[in-house]
Amino acid sequence: MWSELRGLKEGVDYGTPPRDGAPVQLEIDGVTVTVPAGSSVMLAAAMAGRPIAKLCATDMLEPFGSCRVCLVEIEGRGGFPASCTTPVAEGMKVKTQTETLQRLRKGVLELYLSDFPESEIDGGWSEFHETLKAEGVVSQPYGKGRNHFDAEVDASNPYFLFDPAKCIVCSRCVRACAEVQGTFALTITGRSFESKVAASQDQPFFESECVSCGACVQACPSHALVEKSLFEGEYVHAEPVEA
Repeated sequence: MWSELRGLKEGVDYGTPPRDGAPVQLEIDGVTVTVPAGSSVMLAAAMAGRPIAKLCATDMLEPFGSCRVCLVEIEGRGGFPASCTTPVAEGMKVKTQTETLQRLRKGVLELYLSDFPESEIDGGWSEFHETLKAEGVVSQPYGKGRNHFDAEVDASNPYFLFDPAKCIVCSRCVRACAEVQGTFALTITGRSFESKVAASQDQPFFESECVSCGACVQACPSHALVEKSLFEGEYVHAEPVEA
């Protein structure tokens, strides 16, 4: 229903919501595409059949630009802008796949994997896992450093659970709680390594202001928030890895 309200195709995530502006024509990897003004480069790429890897972006939420996976090259511009927060422009020429972009994305994804349980990489079916597969990333070179693998699973809610070990702190759950549901029950607390998703005053989900609407679960790309019904028996927590 959420996609239908935005005029989007079911099963296709365009990364950012559609806009309603004058037609703008641009090129994505040599493919000409026309989208409304105000649209993101990410949405234009999806419309052109050249979807760009992403983690913090989804078309049910406004662009955020935090994960740095969706970087692109734009002719005539320096740097590597995030495609989710970059608006289209008439005549723009965008490249989504170059050796440099592949190297940058690989480096970013390896950083995410440095604090993601190794035992949970193979066989995963989340959006995060699909992104890893698409970019050919299966491991990280940083060894066993500080991590959140022993963080306690919050299974207090009767419908879903939260496993912090799988959380990549993309803020999608926080934004969904605010933008979709309007509950504002979730937030990101702490900074740097201490950053984490917290419900209300860092309470268990069931004791917080959470109304169990499921918007956060739908938005989560790594299955850190996941429905309990998907598991038979008791949920198995990722095995801690010593530093």
